[in-house]
Amino acid sequence: MAEQNRVIEPHNVATDAWSKNWLVPIVLLMLREWSSYGYELMEKMATFGLAAMNPGTFYRTLRQMEKNGLVHSRWETSEGRPARRIYSLTEAGEAYLKFWARSQDHYQKMMDTFFRLYTGRSPQKDNQDQ
Repeated sequence: MAEQNRVIEPHNVATDAWSKNWLVPIVLLMLREWSSYGYELMEKMATFGLAAMNPGTFYRTLRQMEKNGLVHSRWETSEGRPARRIYSLTEAGEAYLKFWARSQDHYQKMMDTFFRLYTGRSPQKDNQDQ
């Protein structure tokens, strides 16, 4: 009986696609602030509202970002702990992040206009109020 009452969370394709589209720019943003290793980056993704993701997918994405020249990695070795790969942002990664932010700014303006029209407020009236 308990098996029948179990709630099964649906697989949300839209959320998964959104998360994958935002993965690269969010990792680049985090690396702009501090160099880090993969596990720490993956843990901090939740700060941005991204659902937990498959670690294999996350690490493949980091390796692809390195192949594309967006990030650089080096091995850090310390006594008493296993070696770990530390990632840092490259100039190309900084340029990509800047481009992404500009395109999102444009997208946000389009969305603001859409919701003003959707809610019945005219863009002209909003401009007069400012």
